[in-house]
Amino acid sequence: MPHDTSTLSYLSGFGNEFASEALAGALPSGQNSPQKAPYGLYPEQFSTSAFTVPRAELRRTWMYRILPSAAHSKFERLERQRPNSTLAAITPNRLRWDPLPLPNTPTDFIDGLVTMAANSDSPEGVSIHLYRANISMQRVFFSADGEFLFLPQQGRIRLVTELGILEIEPEEIAVIPRGMKFRVELLDSNASGYLCENHGSPLRIPDLGPIGSNGLANPRDFLAPVAAYEDIDQATTLVQKFLGEFWACQLSHSPLNVVAWHGNSVPYKYDLRRFNTIGTVSYDHPDPSIFTVLTSPSAITGQANADFVIFPPRWMVAENTFRPPWFHRNLMNEFMGLIRGEYDAKAGGFVPGGASLHNVMSAHGPDAKTFINASATELQPQKIERTMAFMIETHAVIRPSQYAMKCSQLQANYDDCWADMPKTFNKNQI
Repeated sequence: MPHDTSTLSYLSGFGNEFASEALAGALPSGQNSPQKAPYGLYPEQFSTSAFTVPRAELRRTWMYRILPSAAHSKFERLERQRPNSTLAAITPNRLRWDPLPLPNTPTDFIDGLVTMAANSDSPEGVSIHLYRANISMQRVFFSADGEFLFLPQQGRIRLVTELGILEIEPEEIAVIPRGMKFRVELLDSNASGYLCENHGSPLRIPDLGPIGSNGLANPRDFLAPVAAYEDIDQATTLVQKFLGEFWACQLSHSPLNVVAWHGNSVPYKYDLRRFNTIGTVSYDHPDPSIFTVLTSPSAITGQANADFVIFPPRWMVAENTFRPPWFHRNLMNEFMGLIRGEYDAKAGGFVPGGASLHNVMSAHGPDAKTFINASATELQPQKIERTMAFMIETHAVIRPSQYAMKCSQLQANYDDCWADMPKTFNKNQI
């Protein structure tokens, strides 16, 4: 049947339930459920949280599908694995990378996936990947290791999932729950971007606390797909990521065959351009937590398993205070990327598609040129425009992969951007 790409409002992380059906009456109700589902469909519960978690943390969706997910052959380990996904030796050094090149041979999303960094060799905390592709997937994929946060940097993509379709472009994001099957189709000739795999508690919008009832990402702006199924009887390869390895089995049908569903473990998208920034500086600077879009809490109160933070276009208003971005060291570990434009704390070297890594207590901040220029700028409202940077912040150390440490895009002279910091101290002048 034709895909329906319309969307519905979705409040991420607050336990809201949603329902969608591609055929009228496909969702059973009352005594029709679940002994005999309408249209001869198979009921299947999809759980991405433990059965006994508190209700506010419960994530599950009931699917009514043409064939159950259990109808598959044995999974076999793929000979072709991701290049050097094993983590490198630990290093406290600040790291930065130029963009990886686009592939010059036919490459789909799976083959173009490269691991840049992770908290651990085993699925814990987060793993951070880059994807590059020039053909649409014919296979179907899912990760048993964690949920996926897609951040396109170049090219639009269509995510065809079990529950429906999401189309995203640069400056939009999408989240696919752990274990949900999907296919990545290209809407442009090439696609590349960042991919954060969250192995911890599911992402949700953060509490606002003293900010009040409005600000940051608004729940009404998160969108989920409507049901759209494939009733296709043809050979299909299903690939799964399991403990970091790729395994595949063969199906006689498309596994994207869910006709109706209800629940709250669903894929969703969000337009980063709708983020409501808060940033006036009376004195000192607010911490970057005011730019948090999504968070994955950890067992340590206030120290996230993962925070997804953005630095979007915004007004910078400072009043009789330190104007440039500040230097800092902190407890968290930060992996940054740039979707478009320039990052206001760096005058060069950090470009769209590139990345940087600053681990716990790693001293960083504006480079010499940015600091000097910003210190002399007149204190008046300034609009930061045509930019979109992001940060994945986690309480656990982020280790680069062997690939990331060996690739030619690793900048050997990153530390040099702070080498020419002038000494301006004068004990005779305030």
